[in-house]
Amino acid sequence: RVETKTSMEQTHGSSFSSIRAYGQALIQTPKRVLHRAGSVSTSYDEMSRIRARSGSNMQKTLRWFDLIGLGIGGMVGAGVFVTSGRASRLYSGPAVILSYAISGLCALLSAFCYTEFAVDMPVAGGAFSYLRVTFGEFAAFFTGANLVIDYVLSNAAIARSLTAYLGTVVGKHYFQYILLGFSSRILHTQCFISTSKFLIQFLVWFYSTKESSSLNIVLTVIHILFILFIIIIGFTRGEWKNLVEPSDPKKPDGFFPYGVTGVFNGAAMVYLSYIGYDAVSTMAEEVKNPKKDIPIGVSGSVVIVTVLYCLMAASMSLLVPYDMIDTEAPFSAAFRAADRWGWVSNVIGVGASFGILTSLLVSLLGQARYLCVIGRSRVAPVWFAKVNPKTTTPVNASAFLGIFTAAVALFTDLNILLNLVSIGTLFVFYMVANAVIYRRYVSTGITNPWPTLSFLLSFTCTSIIFTLSWQLGPTGTPRILLLVACTVIAFVLLQVFRCAVPQVSKPQSWGVPLMPWIPSISIFLNVFLLGSLDGPSYLRFAFFSGLIVLVYLLYSVHASFDAEGDGYFLQKEVEMPKFPEESDDVNTLHV
Repeated sequence: RVETKTSMEQTHGSSFSSIRAYGQALIQTPKRVLHRAGSVSTSYDEMSRIRARSGSNMQKTLRWFDLIGLGIGGMVGAGVFVTSGRASRLYSGPAVILSYAISGLCALLSAFCYTEFAVDMPVAGGAFSYLRVTFGEFAAFFTGANLVIDYVLSNAAIARSLTAYLGTVVGKHYFQYILLGFSSRILHTQCFISTSKFLIQFLVWFYSTKESSSLNIVLTVIHILFILFIIIIGFTRGEWKNLVEPSDPKKPDGFFPYGVTGVFNGAAMVYLSYIGYDAVSTMAEEVKNPKKDIPIGVSGSVVIVTVLYCLMAASMSLLVPYDMIDTEAPFSAAFRAADRWGWVSNVIGVGASFGILTSLLVSLLGQARYLCVIGRSRVAPVWFAKVNPKTTTPVNASAFLGIFTAAVALFTDLNILLNLVSIGTLFVFYMVANAVIYRRYVSTGITNPWPTLSFLLSFTCTSIIFTLSWQLGPTGTPRILLLVACTVIAFVLLQVFRCAVPQVSKPQSWGVPLMPWIPSISIFLNVFLLGSLDGPSYLRFAFFSGLIVLVYLLYSVHASFDAEGDGYFLQKEVEMPKFPEESDDVNTLHV
């Protein structure tokens, strides 16, 4: 192996050396954006040269059962224990069961897209790296930054729910008293959230990923036992009439109290529940056998969790009418509402707290790896790319995001967090589905990208028109005709594209089946669920997206431009990583 300088040893570049230099760089912003925004990386670069910028390598210690454990731990704590109460009471009613099934299908299709990238390019960057090798630097930065924000906000939402569940165990008023007797309620929540986040962050900072995974598996097994307990109690002690009768006769009744639209609105909200599998894909760089372990770990965890979600949602709906469900701690409150099972409520509060802790642990692991790879690519400060040589974890990114997440959790409303995370997550998964199609049908510099781009744009527009017709279109026959027309157009577009545009590359190990149908359906479902979210969520999303674009224009494009001028992206002779089942001829890896 030929030695190369790490990014920490290189100069930062000229754009930030002085105020005058920065002013001159800003003047050249349009030119630099045109030069860098569309610049693409390669699988080889992401797996070798770019990865070498972190100094120490992350150890390959994870197997498929670790990934399934991380996936279950990351998703279940964030899922029914946070989103189910609000989705059921405000949007879906008892049909929240179907909301979870729809979101699970959407997540599984997106998981297939993630898996194809992760197997072919096992790096820690997740969606950021996948988009960087397809759509270029700006699309990757915009999507990756959105996903980091989603992780921060979802962790904040989960942390707030943790306080609510522990409150059901010891009593809200007593819980507040023992935390800080003389302060207001918000200070109690702040104190506990900060303490919990610090303890979990301590594990991420000072222990390796394998040790964190082992702890997660222990906590997840305990958590699953609590889940099975909830499901059994709900199905044996619940009342089937609660699936169709609210407690207040004035409220809408039936299994679909808010109609089919309410089911999809609920599905959009509970989609936050599936963000954990994306965290699993960021562990790809630390997996022993990516070709075998990643498909089992990612897709397997999504399927298992979807089944658990549907059963738990059914259990909750059987125990209490939808209009009596607590939006903060739905399961503990559901048992407590019956008075007969107060002790069960306390048990569930403890179990939910275990699940939420595992979700926080997995999310912190995932978000730190995203920021680490963004730092490697020089569109964020390279300080974030530092990997601790002892624990082989991205310690700087973990520390920064842990502190930032705790701060956000202190002052933000849960409903705002849930909707904002959902819109960002759906957008990221939409982009990855587009990227996997683009990569299969376009070879940069060899094939014409416009047929594929035209298909992706046309299919997205058709999906948007279908969604708008569903949400805002006229009732009756005109609406049905619009929906049928959009469906026919989408089908024709898919068939024409499949027949007219040949695939230029096929994965060597694992690929999305039924290309381009599966990722196209994923695109449609993500767009459709995006259309189910409220207007204020889009305004907040636009605000954060504007901040991301501003950061790119004021910092990222200049940092990457300087890095290119310093030869940062052109260094050679870096050894490619080897996987257990591969031969020594590693340069045959598909790019």
